[in-house]
Amino acid sequence: MKINKINLLSSLIGVSLAFVSCSDDESNVFNTPQDPKPVRTTSGLDLSQINSETSDGVLMQAFYWDVEPVGEWYNTVTPMLKNWADNGVNRIWLAPPGKGQSGGFSMGYDPCDYFDLGEFDQHGSIRTRFGTKDELVALIDEAHSNDLEVIADIVLNHNSGGQLEVNPNTGTDTFTNYMSPSGFFPRTFDDFYPDSEGNEDEGRFGGFADLNHSKPNVQNWLWKNDNSVAKYYKSIGFDGWRFDFVKGFSTEWIKAWNAEVGGTSIGENFDGNADVLRRWTADAESSAFDFACFFKLDEALDRNNDLRILANNDRDMLRKTNPELAFTFTANHDTDGRDEVGEDGFISPEKKMIAYSYILAHDGKPTIFISDYLNLDFRKDLQRLMAIHNSIASGEVTVLFSSKDLYAMRREGSDNNPGLIHTINISDEVKNIVVDTNWDNAILFDYTRNVQLEPITNSEGRVTLPIPPNSYGVWSVAE
Repeated sequence: MKINKINLLSSLIGVSLAFVSCSDDESNVFNTPQDPKPVRTTSGLDLSQINSETSDGVLMQAFYWDVEPVGEWYNTVTPMLKNWADNGVNRIWLAPPGKGQSGGFSMGYDPCDYFDLGEFDQHGSIRTRFGTKDELVALIDEAHSNDLEVIADIVLNHNSGGQLEVNPNTGTDTFTNYMSPSGFFPRTFDDFYPDSEGNEDEGRFGGFADLNHSKPNVQNWLWKNDNSVAKYYKSIGFDGWRFDFVKGFSTEWIKAWNAEVGGTSIGENFDGNADVLRRWTADAESSAFDFACFFKLDEALDRNNDLRILANNDRDMLRKTNPELAFTFTANHDTDGRDEVGEDGFISPEKKMIAYSYILAHDGKPTIFISDYLNLDFRKDLQRLMAIHNSIASGEVTVLFSSKDLYAMRREGSDNNPGLIHTINISDEVKNIVVDTNWDNAILFDYTRNVQLEPITNSEGRVTLPIPPNSYGVWSVAE
């Protein structure tokens, strides 16, 4: 998808209109014809020399569903790491590394042997879908040499691939006998729900065996023992954890794991209710993926085509109240490119870069989905937005204007950082909007390079900014 880019003459927008903050009053919005003549005379600030002060970097989700080639993914990703680091990524997230019931075809979400990272011949293969332990360690070492943290996906809720045994807790035979070639974390029916009293925990995932984290054997092997899963993964270089399906078990087990090994902690609480996410992050003492932000972006850009949705409520996203805990995203392995997600489960390709402009210009901790970064139609624009996030995306967020088709936001910056103005237009025509900036008598530059115009603010910091149709801009001082 190509973003519309326009060249406009400054003489066409020298109109002063009253600005109304945070409203859908379009008296400060007007249309302007396109002009093919460029008017840019500067190249803007060198963003590599500016520190955001409030950014915590960018996370790269380094896999997608059913990655190819099977058994070679670590070797595929490793050469990409330097480019990612050079373009502003500071963390990567890898799929669950242990052997799953599906063997070499498993994406890791059906964990059988947490300790088999591609070393043992079980479930039809030695390699995992991603490679071998040695290749994983080489990837982690290369990541660290490029100052990248490595986040492991951790599936604590359930297991798959055990042998059949008599289960007195259910009165049936269940696949709950795990005695693997690695020799670690043996478990039986007594390590799973229901327990002998018939108790269950917060949630069962499908028909998988549901781990009982209150059992000493489970706690010892998952995080307490010196040779536990947590400490083994830490020993080979993992720096943090993305916890899968946290709706299925108590937050106390997240706290217990993190207390043992520390590191970056992110929960996958698949819920669009920001209050649910806030309660979970407080109880788990962990950050989380901001599904509330994701669903609001999908609602605003696709389902309702109404940008007022992004500004109408100051508590409807985790990032709006707790940006330090909110990992924002526009796509992941569960929401993008999978037929079972359905038409309302993902942001359309035509709106994807607008959504990325939102999460990379705003506060929070943005995530890039590798499939989008590998898309050559997106990559250059993503690189520019990532540079913006790590530099001038600084300071408090102030929403300046919202209407059905338009959105404008200001990052306040600081004495050492100019901040920015972010604009979005989802209409089919060029729009101009008058906004109040923090810069008096200053030449402005669109750091997305979607607009070839350099407007000048007046003595009060007011300026008219053009926005191409179905596009966005990120403006700051030019020098």
